[in-house]
Amino acid sequence: MSLILDNVSKIVGTETHVYPTDLELSGSTMNVLLGPTLSGKTTLMRLMAGLDKPSTGKVFWNGEDVTDMRVQDRKVAMVYQQFINYPSMSVYENIASPLRTAGAHKAEIDKAVHETAEMLKLTSMLERKPLELSGGQQQRCALARALVKKAGLVLLDEPLASLDYKLREELRVDIPRIFEESGAIFVYATTEPEEALLLGGNTATFCEGHITQFGPTLQVYRTPVDVTTARVFSDPPMNLLNIRKEGAQIYFGHGRTSSLGSSLTALSDGEYIVGFRPNHLELDRHTITAMEFQATLIATELTGSQTFVHLDHDGEHWIGLVRGIRELEIGGVLTTYLDPSHVYIFSRDGRIVAPAAYALANTA
Repeated sequence: MSLILDNVSKIVGTETHVYPTDLELSGSTMNVLLGPTLSGKTTLMRLMAGLDKPSTGKVFWNGEDVTDMRVQDRKVAMVYQQFINYPSMSVYENIASPLRTAGAHKAEIDKAVHETAEMLKLTSMLERKPLELSGGQQQRCALARALVKKAGLVLLDEPLASLDYKLREELRVDIPRIFEESGAIFVYATTEPEEALLLGGNTATFCEGHITQFGPTLQVYRTPVDVTTARVFSDPPMNLLNIRKEGAQIYFGHGRTSSLGSSLTALSDGEYIVGFRPNHLELDRHTITAMEFQATLIATELTGSQTFVHLDHDGEHWIGLVRGIRELEIGGVLTTYLDPSHVYIFSRDGRIVAPAAYALANTA
């Protein structure tokens, strides 16, 4: 089982929604499309499904060109952010509806509905109406209706975005299990890096109509190929700093300097972009080799056990995620610390030069 996009693009009027894209997905895989709102994720999924026809390129399913095939004739199912169920029908009838439309026999329908309901923990709710269910249960019902078709390709377009936190966490755990049991190709669109990491499988980072990187999720997270991928796969986005390296020192801002740390001294002298994730910026020195920066506190956000600190560093907006509840003076100057092993080095055109040392250690 395979889905191949060959130079597929989508142009609407004068706007390009998806630039020429090559992508190959194999059977029994979970594939995440990760990118901000309006980056083109939904458009790409509609091209996969056959709901839209590409402006260029071809779509292949199991080696067959299905570019011009109607969506009704493809073995594909799609679940949207707003769960869609028939309110007047029971959960049983909602799940059974695609099979009835296809003309399946009664015994076949009953067997398939009960098997799918068991997979999605809906067996005790089959006689209820959708409006008698919680939001998470309603989304499970919509997902069951998609899976009962035995579709080889299941497309999930931000299916948990409209649910509350507790229900999202519950279904995030369930979906990988459901995927493993179904054996289909799953494509899951999300704006949240955390969701991609929880789902695992493969991730394609998407930005302004371009897939910037595709591969195993942890690999893409730990070793992004460029600044764009790194910022897409970080929430809040990765902090950046323009530097000039000379020997064991880096220079930035108005002639400020900092020790680079032994892990990066082999880097050739020149101009670079330093990148680091918010959770690696510290207000306390934990290592003697930590890089030190002064920044002005703009705002704080408390999350319960952690504090987001918004900082102005020479005109750059940095965000740090630090442990504990911090009561800090807005407008005050803070000394911040950064372990060099958590630093990514990019060239001035944004390509990766040196992944963070911790990332390389975890992928070895």
